[in-house]
Amino acid sequence: MKKLFISQPMRGKTDEEIKKERAKAIEKASELVGEPVEVIGSFFEKAPAGAKPLWFLEKSLELLADADVAYFAPGWKDARGCIIEHDCAISYGIKSIIA
Repeated sequence: MKKLFISQPMRGKTDEEIKKERAKAIEKASELVGEPVEVIGSFFEKAPAGAKPLWFLEKSLELLADADVAYFAPGWKDARGCIIEHDCAISYGIKSIIA
């Protein structure tokens, strides 16, 4: 089973919107990979109060390092964290799926 990292813009979205988008990403990635995927939990619902964007990016990159596949959700090109995650995935040979 492949480990899936989901990169998605989250600023200005509700938890419900984020989770709905993640469900679509999981379905699409499973189809494209040809097998079920194990999702790496990169949605930090219980982040420390006042956590800065770099805190989230640090945690995300740590998780990305363990991924076999990275899925980049719509709008990723407009989110600086997603752009950095994409650059890292490409640079380190992690298979990428662009929505």
